[in-house]
Amino acid sequence: MKKKPIAYIVDSTAHISTELANHPDLYVVPLNVHFGDQAYADGVGIRPEELYEKIRTSSELPKTSQPSAGRFAELFDRLKEEYEQGLAVMLTSELSGTYASAVSGAELSGFDVRIIDGKSLSYGTTGLIRFAMELEQQGKSRDEIAREIGTHVGKTRSYIYIGQLNQLHKGGRMGSVQFYLGSMLQIKPIIQITPEGKLDVIDKVRSEKRAFRYLVDKAKAAYDHGRRTIHLMHANSPKEANRLKDQMLEAMPGLEVKMGDIGSVLAVHAGEGTMAVIWYDFD
Repeated sequence: MKKKPIAYIVDSTAHISTELANHPDLYVVPLNVHFGDQAYADGVGIRPEELYEKIRTSSELPKTSQPSAGRFAELFDRLKEEYEQGLAVMLTSELSGTYASAVSGAELSGFDVRIIDGKSLSYGTTGLIRFAMELEQQGKSRDEIAREIGTHVGKTRSYIYIGQLNQLHKGGRMGSVQFYLGSMLQIKPIIQITPEGKLDVIDKVRSEKRAFRYLVDKAKAAYDHGRRTIHLMHANSPKEANRLKDQMLEAMPGLEVKMGDIGSVLAVHAGEGTMAVIWYDFD
């Protein structure tokens, strides 16, 4: 049987639309969500709505972990029977060991797969993998695609309004002093993902109204420079997300706002009420 040319692999923090979910050559490796001794595969063993309910009713916050190298190797072993090559885009290695697990899994398997540290997550990963698929349709080889994708890493702009400080703190992504002061003063951070894939607190706000104004202003600056599509992610807050969307459309007539849910792994660390505004600085 003739092998297919390229398999595409992402982790479960990527935002997978219905269109992508039905793509025959896309494979998703789930991260893990742990409640005590019970482990769930992100997006498979537990859905975001189930996660929020568990968080509300549990005295203990969940934890997350990367897929094992063995899990990647198992997938790659299957793929090398069907595909000539593979291309994987993983969430930023600054926040997870998923990229390292994928590299180790490829070494164990021997599958010819190029693994890219996307230096982003969610729609950032999605944008890169979509672009890779478009390049294949243009007749590019896997190695040509990987080189071009590499030039676009770090060009996703992500601004995140954190919903729950306690989850960010307990997840090890906020120091104790920052958490204490933020809780006392009812201050919540706005975080960006830098081109290097790191989290950087760029502002602190005391109200949702100010946070939304900040996010709209950032989106407007991108809009004024030609960006016409914005991705708006939320953590179990559809009403608030629609309100932010309305404010964006009022400020930017003709803007396309694509909305989606923040996945389980990201929700563990950011908490309910989190909003993320994302766009690509590439076409």
